[in-house]
Amino acid sequence: MELHNGKLFWPTTYNDTEKEFNTHYDVAIIGGGMSGALCAYVLSREGLKVAIIEKRQLASGSSSANTGLLQFSNDIMLHELIDEIGEEQAVRFYKLCQEAVGHLEEVAMTLPVSPEFTRRKSIYYASSPLHLPKLKKEYKTLKEHGFPVEYWSKKNMKEHLPFSKSGALITHGDAEVNPFRFVNGIFEYLKDHNTTAFEGTEAIEVKEDGEKVIIETNKGTLTASHVVHSTGYETPPLGENIGTEINRSYAIATKPVDDLSQWHERALIWETDRPYLYLRTTVDNRIIAGGLDEDPAEAPQSMEKIEKQGKRIEKEVQKMFPGLNVEMEYAWGASFGESLDHLPYIGRHPDKNRIYYLLGYGGNGTVYSMLGSRILRDLILGRPNRDAELVKLDR
Repeated sequence: MELHNGKLFWPTTYNDTEKEFNTHYDVAIIGGGMSGALCAYVLSREGLKVAIIEKRQLASGSSSANTGLLQFSNDIMLHELIDEIGEEQAVRFYKLCQEAVGHLEEVAMTLPVSPEFTRRKSIYYASSPLHLPKLKKEYKTLKEHGFPVEYWSKKNMKEHLPFSKSGALITHGDAEVNPFRFVNGIFEYLKDHNTTAFEGTEAIEVKEDGEKVIIETNKGTLTASHVVHSTGYETPPLGENIGTEINRSYAIATKPVDDLSQWHERALIWETDRPYLYLRTTVDNRIIAGGLDEDPAEAPQSMEKIEKQGKRIEKEVQKMFPGLNVEMEYAWGASFGESLDHLPYIGRHPDKNRIYYLLGYGGNGTVYSMLGSRILRDLILGRPNRDAELVKLDR
């Protein structure tokens, strides 16, 4: 499955080197993207010997098309999630996402490569006046449960931004990152921390055999005490659809903009419409923006289509910031997945003892991968973790 196509920006910001080979491991992770990297990082910090098996190059799948917005708010509002799974669980899930942003910052601070991690506030605006009631309800819900949020009226928006909508929520404590440098920085760190990566190695068969798992690859056989599948949108978990939807989305990176002073504190920006437009900035003053989700799961193959969709996004950004010279330099399309209940799938295979999944479906995929890595760490080490029930596969 082609996960992305087009002219990507992030891979131009980092170069990599070769990895070495080894034999038996405490944990083998299938998938060398963001989820696999974070999981390997967390497990290696526990002193476990880890293998990462990636059929392409590390970080060459969805991670190179990731737009690097890290937020505790989700594609589903907290008050809506409360209606779906109850107050206690919904609030706990939001708290886990909030904590995960902090844990991602802790990871970033240890890396030999700067991942350009920067704390930002988020501006979540009402795309239509009709969305204002639910936006106000969300503000009340977030405030009630102690999340750092404020509400901006149309007048407040005019005071801070060159565009205005009927209202917006401002959440604090979010962040942005260069995802490609982040993933590769983790792999650089892991070279000296009990981890071996196998690039160009495809896991063909995975089977439990008593106290170990046997992984047959196109280059030979590996064994491990546990296996984690972190294959993202490419392989359905358990070999079947368990409530996920895969489509595709588009994104652009502009040429550097001379002056971003009119962009309030360079906040992350997104909207209540679905699919939604989202925007952020980069350390070299580019604008990253994306949206225009479509039903097909495969990444678009037509460069003409990618350019056309990119120009549509560019036009929307220009409308929001008419004083800026917005000029698209990179455009890409990529596969994007989300679960039907808006929660990731993380945990032990329902019928296997040593096989696990880390599938961060949703707009908060990196945040989900962080919180999921910590849950899997506890499950693999036999520690109790009350949050595992929230995201288990057979829910």
